[in-house]
Amino acid sequence: MRKRYLRHLAEHVDGMWRGCRPEHVTASALVVDGAGDNTLLTLHKTVGRWLQLGGHCEPGDVTLSGAALREATEESGLTNLTVGREPLRLSRHLLLAGGCAGVYHLDVQFLVTATADTQYVVSEESEDLAWFPIDELPPDTDSSVRDLAARARDHLSRN
Repeated sequence: MRKRYLRHLAEHVDGMWRGCRPEHVTASALVVDGAGDNTLLTLHKTVGRWLQLGGHCEPGDVTLSGAALREATEESGLTNLTVGREPLRLSRHLLLAGGCAGVYHLDVQFLVTATADTQYVVSEESEDLAWFPIDELPPDTDSSVRDLAARARDHLSRN
């Protein structure tokens, strides 16, 4: 997967941006509480499923981890978040709805920890936000989100 991302970026000068087709890089965040027991998911307005927070890179983003942190903050209203230095997972998935329908996201997925208050604010991009036990995600949660949560749980248990 890493080689695919690097090849994409070598071939597309605009590979980080939403307008790049047929795929582009995105950054997302699996937000967990300070204990690492719960994760904050968004009921995405366009997709209609529970997903991790995240989205497209913007011109002011200097790093992918910074983009993931910005997206997590914007979409949750949480402050005092910390982002891991290294990605937890790389994911390539086809979008089926919205402005990117038919486009693949090359999603760089980070672990983000809520270090203080866990009172979120639902943004315009979400139908809802909710904390779920990391081992008890909603029944219809996408397999990629389940894989990301499992990777986070394993990472947290080692540290």
